[in-house]
Amino acid sequence: MTIPAFPFVFLFVFPALWVVGAIAGYWYAHEREIPWSVAVAALPAFLLEISFFFVLGVERLRTRLEKLPRAALALVLTAAAAAPYCAASLALGSFDWRSAAIVAALAAAASFWFVVLPQGPLSDILFLVAVAVVWLVRILPPLYVDPHPRLPLAALGQLMWFRTGLFAMVSLRRAPGIGFGFWPQAREWKIGALYFAGLLPVAAALGWALQFTAPHMRYQGWERITLFTAGTFFGTLWVLALGEEFFFRGLLQQWMTAWLKNEWAALAVTSAVFGGVHLWYGAFPNWRFAALAAVAGVFYGMAFRQAHSIRASMVTHALTVTTWRMFFS
Repeated sequence: MTIPAFPFVFLFVFPALWVVGAIAGYWYAHEREIPWSVAVAALPAFLLEISFFFVLGVERLRTRLEKLPRAALALVLTAAAAAPYCAASLALGSFDWRSAAIVAALAAAASFWFVVLPQGPLSDILFLVAVAVVWLVRILPPLYVDPHPRLPLAALGQLMWFRTGLFAMVSLRRAPGIGFGFWPQAREWKIGALYFAGLLPVAAALGWALQFTAPHMRYQGWERITLFTAGTFFGTLWVLALGEEFFFRGLLQQWMTAWLKNEWAALAVTSAVFGGVHLWYGAFPNWRFAALAAVAGVFYGMAFRQAHSIRASMVTHALTVTTWRMFFS
């Protein structure tokens, strides 16, 4: 993603980003019937998170941060992780020192991991395990008190954890060969779409055989369908797919290839691990969803293998999730 001169970002790009975020927040609050007072109080925290994600995905901004000493950068990442929690909880009257301390401590552990520990396979694997455990055990969500039943503030914690782990790997670990970025190139769009086309009939047949899902329209009216489909796709592309493809294809699949000396064995192992993680989706053990995720992981991995970039597998991943959520879930 190409961004103009640095001052331009603060004068125009960030304000535009916040305006778009505010409009999206208004639309979400309207659709979910969330009281306007609650939505306005929570909005700054989400705009902060969007801004941090934006810095992560824009190389020109991220590389400026990377000029800081490593310990200073880790400290910045820790503060950036705690900021959305503080902004939301203070505005909504749910601030708790113990929760804030846990958020900051977890963020500090991830941020300083590659500052304190020597780089190597063991450190890398332990980092991925630590990130996965915090995510799967859902340590963070209970710390974020939902101000309204239809406003899951816990999403801030999950987004923060994704973003902090990504930042640590990209800017402190400097993991190579990932193809990290928000916007796929034309070739990556094509590769991602082709592997999605190959996955779709396989996933549909497997879903039917496992009695996991059945096709139906989640929304009525082409305007709503179009709007929700676009929102789901780009939200998935830039958050869920970005994070999962970074860790599973960008890191784990590459490491497995180096260790096993076989690309196809590495793809199979990574896909199996990817499926296994999805056992925790909903009620554990959700083996049907895990089986579908493992099969999807094979196609995501092949997209990454061909493009040598997670941006291609992000496209396959986002198209798959969007299709499932809009027309099957």
